[in-house]
Amino acid sequence: MTRAFLVVIDSVGIGGATDADAFYNGTRPDTGANTVAHIAQAQALNLPVLDALGLGAAVKLASGEDAPGLGVAPTGAWGAASEVSPGKDTPSGHWELAGVPVPWDWTYFPNTDPAFPEDLTALICKIAGTDGILGNCHASGTAIIDELGAEHVRSGWPIVYTSADSVLQIAAHEGTFGLERLLKLCKDLAPHLHAMKVGRVIARPFVGTEGNYTRTANRKDFAIAPPSPTICDDAQAAGRKVNAVGKIGDIFSMIGIDENRKGEDRALMGHLTDLVAEAEDGSFTFANFVEFDSLYGHRRDIPGYAGHLEWFDAALGELLPKLREGDLLIVTADHGNDPSWSGTDHTRERVPVLVHGIGPKALGQVAFVDVAASVAAHLNIQHSGPGRSFL
Repeated sequence: MTRAFLVVIDSVGIGGATDADAFYNGTRPDTGANTVAHIAQAQALNLPVLDALGLGAAVKLASGEDAPGLGVAPTGAWGAASEVSPGKDTPSGHWELAGVPVPWDWTYFPNTDPAFPEDLTALICKIAGTDGILGNCHASGTAIIDELGAEHVRSGWPIVYTSADSVLQIAAHEGTFGLERLLKLCKDLAPHLHAMKVGRVIARPFVGTEGNYTRTANRKDFAIAPPSPTICDDAQAAGRKVNAVGKIGDIFSMIGIDENRKGEDRALMGHLTDLVAEAEDGSFTFANFVEFDSLYGHRRDIPGYAGHLEWFDAALGELLPKLREGDLLIVTADHGNDPSWSGTDHTRERVPVLVHGIGPKALGQVAFVDVAASVAAHLNIQHSGPGRSFL
């Protein structure tokens, strides 16, 4: 019996989505977006480990574009995966990688002022115990606390905002509003938003003083539950331990998950390294590294994104030799977030599928759901969803 590790490097897309013209950043379609290629074209990238697994070859396969500095002959198995879910958001991508394409259209709030309907605003005020809310618009999470943080501290009103994702986010000061109060507000609101097919309610706590507000690591996502069993449920049904690292527990509402380890990305790599050493035979570990997306992609920070890719590559190079004989490790992504693109939203792209543990192999064009089917095949468990194994 062997182990499987599925690692999602959030938003590391490789272009080429055939339906990119149906997804937009503002009025601009995502046609031509390519996170990895455009970063590599903007500045030199040093990614020897990911490239040896097949990253450069996957970019070329997905989009026909070259990523300068990448493209060595792969020593791993590599391919490009396409998504069918009607969204370019975190839950859609992760659920589909886990074998469950989204069967509905998400609800998105309009980019208007105000963004939320009056009855929803009234409900937020009622649950929060306030006379009003701040924000009520599309916004960057860091920019809006800079803009409204002082008024929030003065008034006690929560800062409520959204984005191009199917999401409602609430920012509040841990000291003046209270962390537990914020978490309870989001938890109590979540069932109402989920009934509207809004994917997530996210608590965004921050600390500090005017001019120096910073978000804390106490973020919590209250996500709608997957509509059918995922690879996590399949593994548990087979009596296997399911470990989660990062936001996975929130994305899947802890359904099918035994333990979730959280933290910033560098801490998450430590958790993943510990699990490589400790996880039992036959177990499944599902990890998400989010700072590519949250710190660099949305902020359109090409140098920051490049630096984080190089950090991950070096850390992955230290991790791979610690895997046991027979272990399977798949590195992939859930969507794109091209930092060279206009707007601040995710970009619709294919994603890389880079596999350590089965030797060099060209996987070709695959589906997101094939990732779950391959994990199930490796673990020798029954898979309840669609897809075919590429092992």
